[in-house]
Amino acid sequence: MKKLADFIPAFECNIDMPNGLQWFNGDLFVIDQKTDNVFILDQKGIIKKNIPTICENGSGITVGGGFIWLGSNGRTNARTFRGTDTHMNWILKVNLDSGEIVSRLPTPDGGGIHGIEWDQDKLWITAFNPTALILVDPNSFKELFKFNIAQSPHGLAIEGESIWCSDRVDRNIVKYNKSTGEKLEQINVPKDGPDPHGLSIIDGNLWYSDAAFPDPVRPYPEIGYVKVNNENS
Repeated sequence: MKKLADFIPAFECNIDMPNGLQWFNGDLFVIDQKTDNVFILDQKGIIKKNIPTICENGSGITVGGGFIWLGSNGRTNARTFRGTDTHMNWILKVNLDSGEIVSRLPTPDGGGIHGIEWDQDKLWITAFNPTALILVDPNSFKELFKFNIAQSPHGLAIEGESIWCSDRVDRNIVKYNKSTGEKLEQINVPKDGPDPHGLSIIDGNLWYSDAAFPDPVRPYPEIGYVKVNNENS
């Protein structure tokens, strides 16, 4: 089922390039592509904490197992070079409080990673070679399940037995059955709407972040939400 939806800005965005987001314990964790810092916001969008990281070209973010997980997406064009930059694609496991790196893992397909989502002690990640969603063991990084998708995948959000995935190229957000890969629903983004990078879901609302970089649809960042029907897991 395809539909248009109302994309509702939640609050004034005080982060320059919010490229990924994750609700966790009532707070909103946001990875900023410009600084590669993690910002923790309260429910009104007020910044509670700023956590520096060694991420480069930060994209996806999730929280699980007592850690923050980040998609470090290769060479950055959003800031100047740092000595910790490798220009390679990594999944970073970092300390929840300090942002210090715990481990650095290569992406399964060797390519870039935009979406990452914790799901009951496992990790979903996006892949481009070919375009797919991959479920991995976060300890061994063994691939547990994979299904190909006809999207250019970006943000991910778990809703019960389903997983949402945003696509900046075709400007849509698709819901899949996470056990079979069956496409269940598609939200098309209006022409004058935001550019959904990151996704997270809470209380029946699918939250998105628009980093307005690169090649912005609109010249300002945005964090907001779309109302969706919630599932029981």
